Amino acid sequence: MPLLLNTSSTLFQLSRSLSSSLASPRPRLCLPSSFALPPRRFLHSSLPPLRVSPSFPTQASAATITMGDAPDAGMDAVQRRLMFEDECILVDESDNVVGHESKYNCHLWEKILTGKMLHRAFSVFLFNTKYELLLQQRSATKVTFPLVWTNTCCSHPLYRESELIVENHLGVRNAAQRKLLDELGIPAEDVPVDQFTPLGRMLYKAPSDGIWGEHELDYLLFIVGDVNVHPNPDEVADAKYVNRDQLKELLQKADAGEVKLSPWFRLVVENFLFKWWDHVEKGSLKEVSDMETIHKL
Repeated sequence: MPLLLNTSSTLFQLSRSLSSSLASPRPRLCLPSSFALPPRRFLHSSLPPLRVSPSFPTQASAATITMGDAPDAGMDAVQRRLMFEDECILVDESDNVVGHESKYNCHLWEKILTGKMLHRAFSVFLFNTKYELLLQQRSATKVTFPLVWTNTCCSHPLYRESELIVENHLGVRNAAQRKLLDELGIPAEDVPVDQFTPLGRMLYKAPSDGIWGEHELDYLLFIVGDVNVHPNPDEVADAKYVNRDQLKELLQKADAGEVKLSPWFRLVVENFLFKWWDHVEKGSLKEVSDMETIHKL
């Protein structure tokens, strides 16, 4: 009999415990406030597999990965829109158009490593009439290379009719005019498309942070003129004009680890810029233009 009473008591307690557990509210899935689904057209196949950010403990198992760990989890609304809505122009190493892809996919390092994300880009070098070069520091919210110093404006022609025009590289020049307004508030009338001088093309690949990077066929565009500058804080943290000596001081600071420079800007500085600067001052830029060669750097 004592055994039976004890068993009944145990069963009663177990039943009570289970009832209490079932009555408790179910756990709810909480997503970070910054999380938002990408446009529907990317839901099925374009997004890469979810992965753990390098800042998370490496021992985290696949079972603990949440949607907040996706590469786009930390983007603000402006950068998210640009990454998912802008369509870059995919090219081969001879600069022939082979397709188009989202800015998001073109800059994911794991996709760059497939060799299928080479895309067209441009880098603008704008000089005032004192022959000083306008530099910008990329904003902290930029997905690739945040807070690095670089040339005046660096971006991509998009897969749209006005920016695919091949004749006289008009598509790229149209894109440059558009982005100078977007990033630095420079009005179109200050930078007429026929005033850009395309000096060359270079092909390069560079990682940003292990998740993002660049693989670009980059058009190098020079333009001289005094312009109105009103930087967009979503794109630009700072902007300033530098002369040759000031640029050399900036390079020394970069070598000392005091500032960061974009890899494409560094490539142009080391291979072309100071030689071309002479022609900026002489007004003879067209003498050094070479749009036949693609420099693989």
